[in-house]
Amino acid sequence: MKTLINAAALAAAMLAMPVLANQCGDILGHSMQQLNTRESVNLCDSFKGKTLLVVNTASKCGFTKQFEGLEALYQQYQDKGLVILGFPSDSFMQEYDDAEKTAEVCYLTYGVKFPMFASSKVKGDEANPVFKALIAKTGESPSWNFNKYLVSSDEQTVKHFGSRTAPDDKAFIAELEKMLAANAAADPKAKSGE
Repeated sequence: MKTLINAAALAAAMLAMPVLANQCGDILGHSMQQLNTRESVNLCDSFKGKTLLVVNTASKCGFTKQFEGLEALYQQYQDKGLVILGFPSDSFMQEYDDAEKTAEVCYLTYGVKFPMFASSKVKGDEANPVFKALIAKTGESPSWNFNKYLVSSDEQTVKHFGSRTAPDDKAFIAELEKMLAANAAADPKAKSGE
């Protein structure tokens, strides 16, 4: 009887393994509300296996013009597996309290097409779970708006870039291309953006 119970436990554990293997880590293991909607996005289902650039944004900041460069980056590299995730935040007192105004700046003023989420905190105890995970992995909390976190497709490597690093910065682009190449080598589907 004991052998039968052990065999059943082993079989159950083996059946559960593929489910565990398909789960995401601390960065993508959440659902987040989209900007100016009531709809939420399961980050794992939507972005697993992609190279990510996670950015804390603000509509009333001197760096807000980086939206142009971020959108250009997204257009250039999305077919190679890059997804940019924008998180508006008033952590530095430079975001509107009105989601509609924030959406207007992102979508109409700067033509942003990459995923944008509802305004949330990005530092301290009240940081959203994505930023808590990014901070835990890098030891770097956003010091201002438009901090950038480049995340490998397996969520194991995270590189932090400050606000002053422009989306077209040569060293930043080199790191991005290195991560995209590693992702493409590990998963041929990633190269085609599937």
